Amino acid sequence: MTAFNRSSLEELLKKRFFYAPSFQAYGGVAGFYDYGPPGCALQSNIIDLWRKHFVLEEEMLEMDGAIITLADVLKTSGHVDKFTDWMVKDVKTGDIFRADHLVENVIETRLDGDKQARLTTENDATSQKDKKKKKGTVQAVKLEDSTKAEYEEILAKIDNYTGTELGEIIRNHNIKSPETGNDLTEPVEFNLMFESSIGPTGHLKGYLRPETAQGQFLNFKKFLEFNNDKMPFASASIGRSFRNEISPRSGLLRVREFTMAEIEHYVDPNNKKHVRFDEVKDVKLSLLPRYIQSEGKTVPVELAIGEAVEKKIVDNETLGYFLARTHLFLTMLGVKPDRLRFRQHMPNEMAHYACDCWDAEIQSSYGWIECVGCADRSAYDLTVHTNRTKEKLIVRESLAEPLVYDKTVLEINKKIFGPKFRQNAKIVEEYLTNLNEEQLEALKKELEDGNGKTMVSCADGNQYEISSDFLTIQKQTITEHVREYIPNVIEPSFGIGRILYSLIEHVYWTREGDEQRAVLSFPPRVAPFKCLLVPLSNNPAFSKLTRDLSSKLRKLHISIKVDDSSNSIGRRYSRNDELGTPFAITIDFQSVNDGTVTLRERDSTKQIREKIDTILQVLNDLVDEDVTWEEVLSKYPTFVQQELD
Repeated sequence: MTAFNRSSLEELLKKRFFYAPSFQAYGGVAGFYDYGPPGCALQSNIIDLWRKHFVLEEEMLEMDGAIITLADVLKTSGHVDKFTDWMVKDVKTGDIFRADHLVENVIETRLDGDKQARLTTENDATSQKDKKKKKGTVQAVKLEDSTKAEYEEILAKIDNYTGTELGEIIRNHNIKSPETGNDLTEPVEFNLMFESSIGPTGHLKGYLRPETAQGQFLNFKKFLEFNNDKMPFASASIGRSFRNEISPRSGLLRVREFTMAEIEHYVDPNNKKHVRFDEVKDVKLSLLPRYIQSEGKTVPVELAIGEAVEKKIVDNETLGYFLARTHLFLTMLGVKPDRLRFRQHMPNEMAHYACDCWDAEIQSSYGWIECVGCADRSAYDLTVHTNRTKEKLIVRESLAEPLVYDKTVLEINKKIFGPKFRQNAKIVEEYLTNLNEEQLEALKKELEDGNGKTMVSCADGNQYEISSDFLTIQKQTITEHVREYIPNVIEPSFGIGRILYSLIEHVYWTREGDEQRAVLSFPPRVAPFKCLLVPLSNNPAFSKLTRDLSSKLRKLHISIKVDDSSNSIGRRYSRNDELGTPFAITIDFQSVNDGTVTLRERDSTKQIREKIDTILQVLNDLVDEDVTWEEVLSKYPTFVQQELD
């Protein structure tokens, strides 16, 4: 195989209409893409395999939620305030860049230049003119060892920097606007959600959802009831999400509209074991824990997930279970295991709700790209929605023996409390009832130290005087026959477009000795088309047999593409190798005479020739991946026929 060439692959994808920029006739808009026939089929097959591997295998409860999300929901979840990235501007042109990506790209380019410079020998006869930097090439400049080490540390920690720290890196390392060389502004936060309005008045504010998760959380009670109140269980959703990316580049890897497949697995916070963990405990993963990253290193360790959980590198069994299942899913798709790793989030990078989080990152020509996020979201989402709506998103569990314990309890005398605060009573009451035990004890001490009075700051920004005259805080002995708890949530979240593109890079290659003959070696289960049907020519003698075979293949639910064009057999094979079609059936004059056809395999180009019914059975087994091509060749003789161009 020849070296990977991204421009050749992009030309192929454009030519075969896997996908294309949206609104191209009108000049296009960055970050939006349309999928063509093969891209559409590939995406559908990835989603179908995802549903079988997760939803059906794990008996998940699937839902399809609204895309427009009420602003209050996303305010409660924290997205309105915290769903941001850091951006910088070219001070003269106004061009906008995402700060961490710009730093990462510049540092990687400088390290590439250092690598090239170190490979250059003293006897290099290249002229000074040729050594000058050309547009689109990396300038070979050797770095000081200390600078090189600092750059490598920056890359290892790139996801952990604040806006202020990114600004310091940009200044200290003289990072400029990539197109113009102009200075850049200080990083500022930018919210990534698309704002909208609901209804003709525009008074009801909404957003295009940035994820599918919130719809699942809001339906937790319905899921629990549907599941006969049994815990643990999981919900799942597949659908479109939207993020107003600052400067979308890198094709499908950074877009503004995309398909997500998300799982919310609800667990008892006191028991995060997984009943099927033993099935995956020996699965080995390439792990990049935060302790390695904090040392400025990026070399992962290979560990069985059972050992990683036992050593508390991965927080719990359920999170570990889904990391392993994610690894199995991605490699089943065709992602190369040696180009797949799981990177743990650094503390500052951690989502506001998470207590542990790992990204499945796939290496492509764009570097290591996050394609799946696996987070332990703790009880954050269900808690904040419970507090906001007063609808308890909880589990009630009958106890075999009553649970007796002491608890600090707040009691409000509403006869005095209401008249005291009048229209502000609700705001103050919400503040008080949302205090946890530790906060209640602190408030009690303040009241005791202040002769029964103290001031509190509430959600409206105002301060109110609290008096022990209208409330009491005291320890009470509680006897519970039913335990109530808010579940924790383990969330694997899959970016389907990123997985799709990364997979394409991993399966792309060209025939040895002929770089024009590109091949996409998709596994049969995800290939856009499973079989090419090729009549030798447009001779009328082949028409009926072609129609009959097409009908039989459709009844077997095998997606086909008929190519009865005037091109040579070799050319038609080659065109469908570019689409990733794994098998081809050829109809020739012998087929008309004796009812035999040839079956060709894409990667090896080897063929067998058998009766039609035999070929159909073999093909069906191959598409279902019940047998391999090597097993077929061991059973049936190879048919030798030269592929003519």
